[in-house]
Amino acid sequence: MAENKTKPTEASVEAFLAAVEPPERRADCQKVLAIMREITQQPPRMWGEAIVGFGDYHYKYATGREGDWFPVGFSPRKTSLTLYFNGGLEPHTERLARLGKHKTGRACLYINRLKDVDEGVLREIIQAAYGGV
Repeated sequence: MAENKTKPTEASVEAFLAAVEPPERRADCQKVLAIMREITQQPPRMWGEAIVGFGDYHYKYATGREGDWFPVGFSPRKTSLTLYFNGGLEPHTERLARLGKHKTGRACLYINRLKDVDEGVLREIIQAAYGGV
């Protein structure tokens, strides 16, 4: 069975975020960091080289695949700020309709700029996703 390539590291979250460009994306990351820290009451941790995760849990699928992951996290990707949610985004359909400008994947929310979305709704999604672990 293949092992997860993305694992928690001891790398500095602060150093990673300090290097994010452009400055607007860096500011958005700092805001999401503060929101996730407040909601989860967990310290941020680097997962791999480019993902900031909060908390952790062990999962095991019916297929036998298992591993460790985080309930909520984010990554400042080149084209968007990517937010990761345990359990996918299907449970958040109603909230996503109220969020503002965004795109989605199965378990990822893509936001170009934080000012394009409703922060209150984003907080609701993060809270629900974190509370669902």
